[in-house]
Amino acid sequence: MQLEKATAYIMGRLEKELPKSLFYHSVSHVQDVIDSSRRIGAAEGISDYEMTLLLTAASFHDSGFMIQAKEHERISCDIARETLPGFGYNNEQIEIICGMIMATKVPQMPNNHLEQIICDADLDYLGRDDFWDIGGRLFEELKGFGILSTELEWNKIQVKFLDQHSYFTKTAIDTRKAQKEVYLNELKKLVS
Repeated sequence: MQLEKATAYIMGRLEKELPKSLFYHSVSHVQDVIDSSRRIGAAEGISDYEMTLLLTAASFHDSGFMIQAKEHERISCDIARETLPGFGYNNEQIEIICGMIMATKVPQMPNNHLEQIICDADLDYLGRDDFWDIGGRLFEELKGFGILSTELEWNKIQVKFLDQHSYFTKTAIDTRKAQKEVYLNELKKLVS
């Protein structure tokens, strides 16, 4: 498996092909998920082999946005299935990667440890210092799609989302859950 080459390939395509209207689902989000996957995976003690699969999934997880937002996870799997054999990945490895990509679909329903890690990495920012900044980018993106128009609508959606969201790994629970609860309480005050 040629992780570096596969990542460089998909990141290059994302740079060129992602719509500029994606303020949240951008190359910087994909890089953030790669970095968070690496950190959580290391803390969770996964093997080098598992890390390679995890980082590949993180690199490809939102590639479907190059084509469309709806069903982007499924399209990301199609892109992975089409691309990864050229980088030395076999069908079994690609299906594990696609399982991780599909697990990131909200509401997240991971079926194994690697899927739990990528889910936590994908929403790592919910319990980080850059929560308001990254959330603001998602608000701008959703406004652009005509899904929302006011900050109050957005904050109500965030309250509901944070209320229903749970981290899965011990690492994310230990390092992100408490701060996420602080943001949830701040948001509840904003909408009341």
